[in-house]
Amino acid sequence: MQNIDQRLTAVCPSPRQLALQQMEFYAFAHFTVNTYTGLEWGDGTEDSGIFNPLEFDASQWVSALKAAGMKGLILTCKHHDGFCLWPSKYTRHTVAASPFRGGRGDVVREVSGACRDGGIKFGVYLSPWDRHQPCYGSGKEYDDYFVGQLTELLTGYGEIFAVWFDGACGVGPGGKKQAYDWERYYETVRRLQPGACMNVCGPDIRWCGNEAGSTRESEWSVVPRRMRDTEKIAADSQQADSEEFRQREVSATDMDLGSREILRGETELIWYPAEVDTSIRPGWFYHPEEDDKVKGLEELFDTYLRSVGGNATLLLNIPPAKSGLFHENDVSRLRELGERINKAFANNQLVEAELSAEGAEPGHGIDCAREDGYGEYFKGSGSSCEITVRFPKETEVSYIVLKENITDSQRIERFRIFDGGRLLFEGTVVGYKKIVRLPEPVRTGLLRICIDDSRCYPTLSFMGVY
Repeated sequence: MQNIDQRLTAVCPSPRQLALQQMEFYAFAHFTVNTYTGLEWGDGTEDSGIFNPLEFDASQWVSALKAAGMKGLILTCKHHDGFCLWPSKYTRHTVAASPFRGGRGDVVREVSGACRDGGIKFGVYLSPWDRHQPCYGSGKEYDDYFVGQLTELLTGYGEIFAVWFDGACGVGPGGKKQAYDWERYYETVRRLQPGACMNVCGPDIRWCGNEAGSTRESEWSVVPRRMRDTEKIAADSQQADSEEFRQREVSATDMDLGSREILRGETELIWYPAEVDTSIRPGWFYHPEEDDKVKGLEELFDTYLRSVGGNATLLLNIPPAKSGLFHENDVSRLRELGERINKAFANNQLVEAELSAEGAEPGHGIDCAREDGYGEYFKGSGSSCEITVRFPKETEVSYIVLKENITDSQRIERFRIFDGGRLLFEGTVVGYKKIVRLPEPVRTGLLRICIDDSRCYPTLSFMGVY
């Protein structure tokens, strides 16, 4: 029988999972009739005629997202209220029944086109719960309806990078609740968009467990297969509009999902990386009374460091206003965030530094970690190693970035960083990316990175000092 480390490191990401993790930071846009009613969750009785974004310009959205450094956008093509942002042939409750573009509009087409023209990826959110549809709760009839709409989105709007399913499942007409045919939904996505990841209530990307931007200190990508239990995910998801739920953080009992000790007794393991989703405002949809409640720059930057820099991706929601544009306060904050990120990681001090490592495999020396990529990478010969960074002159250090070669699984369990002999940081997970933010900048001529424990052997595809 394989030992525990061999079993754990046999689990690696699929090409679609790897591609999504490499995107790192992307956007949500919650937009529907709720934008005009002031609600977070519509009940399906809304008049389609209230949807009329007179200044709608998807290219404005894309420009704002790119300024923040985002690589994609997921649009709420249909939320729980059932209103479709495209002219679906399966219902009359769509943009075709609204004044938008004289009833000939298609928000999904315009947004997907703007993403393509702007060089970012496009994804879709389609709520399985439809509070407008009379056949919701009927079983196969409703599943046929849902798969029909899913097929429209996956065949009519180009390449899709993500299909975002949540677990909301309420009561429909006559008190009936739909038992979602998840396997049929998954088969449809795999067949029509094989490169797309299915997020949250799906087999590819795992929900971090809250909507507040709260993260785990140790976020593992190799976890028990039982964590992909869709019914449990759905049960833990938001089932009613609740500000308390939106502000809930990760519970203490849910902090360690994949350390060696936690996984020792598990027989089935999967690669299931985390996504951190949160909104730039208190709500997910636009409310004018929240114009002065856009999250602060440092709060957003801290969330970025803890999520993208904590082996997760960051999905940040920006809700369009009634006009169809992002509000100027949101646009300004996104620009500031992009500038903050770019400034922090503009100059890698490692370029002129001398690197050495004890215990490197031949052909995989530490200099292979200078360039970001998986073609060349550092590989240790045992479960621990020490890497030394010598700068040509004393250098100010605020951030240290480490990335494993996750095509060879996730391996590092514990590491420390020293300024000569002074301990600066000790941590656990590295994974796709770890951004170590020092409490205070330090001036030093030498750093030591001690990988104290790893599964079989450690790898590093990149190192950066900023």
